[in-house]
Amino acid sequence: MHAQMSGEPGYLIFSGGVDWEGRQGIDQELLLASGGNEVAVLPTAAAYQGPAGMVAAAAKRWAALGAGIREIPVLTRRDAEDENNASLLAQARLIHIGDGSSLHLRSVLQDSKVFAAIVDAWHHGAVVMGEGAGAMVLCDPMIDIRGGALTLGLGVVRGMAVLTGFGRESAEKVHRSIVLAAPMHCVVGVEDTAMLIRQPVGSWRVEGDGHVLVFRHGQQVGMDVLETIETV
Repeated sequence: MHAQMSGEPGYLIFSGGVDWEGRQGIDQELLLASGGNEVAVLPTAAAYQGPAGMVAAAAKRWAALGAGIREIPVLTRRDAEDENNASLLAQARLIHIGDGSSLHLRSVLQDSKVFAAIVDAWHHGAVVMGEGAGAMVLCDPMIDIRGGALTLGLGVVRGMAVLTGFGRESAEKVHRSIVLAAPMHCVVGVEDTAMLIRQPVGSWRVEGDGHVLVFRHGQQVGMDVLETIETV
């Protein structure tokens, strides 16, 4: 059984992956929306970059709001096919997918039991937050951060590519991502201090002091075009 089962998907959050003023307020909102006080933390993307450090930082972040964490130890493909890991995520009310390597994260989660459990939990009202690489991989297409080209992502959101390091990446890479996107696809740049949120009602919202920039057909457009974006 799913705790506090909902008839519609929960919040879906694309975070720039850095600390910013006011983030604690939105974290509190996400906890309240989840209906729980435990956060399932997935350190997969940081498998080769210090997953213990990522988990410790997440524990400190959520402890400040009175919430505990449960680390879901998915670092390899074998872990992603583990029934226990999948079961824990299916029952989770707030899932925090951490930053690191988007390519490793995709290779581990794609078509796995763990990924199916994350989508199932979200469909039943759980909050899913992708941070940095964890946000980028939720989209299809996904930006290959190595050079800015577009590749296959996990496709929770379709027709939109998110670049969470928008303010840090070279102008050349950013330009390549924008011009290589298919005409029907949007490229969304999330600056370091901003967060893009899709609410259960299907609207989009920006939190933080930074900006979210949306591009289509190689040109900057308004956020209203995101209302046509599909989810699984």
